[in-house]
Amino acid sequence: MLTKRIIPCIDVDLDEDGNAAVYTGVNFEDLKYTGDPVEMAKAYNESGADEFVFLDITASAEGRETMLETVSAVADECFIPLTVGGGIRTKDDIKETLRAGADKVSINTGALERPELITEGAEAFGSQCIVISVDARRRSDDEGEHYVTVDGEEVWFECTVKGGREGTGRDVISWAKEAEQRGAGELFVNSIDADGTKDGYDIPLTKAVCDNVSTPVIASSGCGGPEDMEEVFVEAGADAGLAASIFHFDEYSIADTKAYLADKGLPIRQ
Repeated sequence: MLTKRIIPCIDVDLDEDGNAAVYTGVNFEDLKYTGDPVEMAKAYNESGADEFVFLDITASAEGRETMLETVSAVADECFIPLTVGGGIRTKDDIKETLRAGADKVSINTGALERPELITEGAEAFGSQCIVISVDARRRSDDEGEHYVTVDGEEVWFECTVKGGREGTGRDVISWAKEAEQRGAGELFVNSIDADGTKDGYDIPLTKAVCDNVSTPVIASSGCGGPEDMEEVFVEAGADAGLAASIFHFDEYSIADTKAYLADKGLPIRQ
């Protein structure tokens, strides 16, 4: 079994003065100031995290470019693999983000609007650099393609764009399979329903994606502690567990999380 990765994530936006700041929220809403992205990157780099994710959470919705100066400053403090997402729409955007110091780019809205971007990015920079992010939400109507049973109800998962603000009508499982075929090296699965709740990852969503692709899957949204990571690794088959607030507010450390998972017999990089 491949080593499971523990990944802290920061959601970055511009504050009232136009400066980059980290925010946390619930269900992609009610965002509250959490800290400085560069200082947090430095702390996580020293914490034993396996990778680090920087998401510019309003770039796509506001139609602006990713804050590359901040990305560069973060990269200067981060010597573990760095994934950057938000506002990436073209091959040039990918190139500039990698040039700023990212090791991988996370793309959501730009890829759904023009799926060819996945192939262009993979061919130009390698599949290992292309992470396709999926902001999924549950729907219980008859417009989906792949259904799972959750609490006795048949549901499907819809891809959303612009930070979860707009639905697309695209079925998450169908899109994950297409993204893999087009050259995505990794899938980053976010659950709008679970985001910020600390009630655990969306296991039905994550398992449905993992069961339908061979590409590594990062589980995101809803982590309330190490036991939730254990569940998403064992029950859903995720390759990595991403968390934000439990690490940001020192509820759990990276080291404690890894020790818990190792005690449960999971392959963890110490």
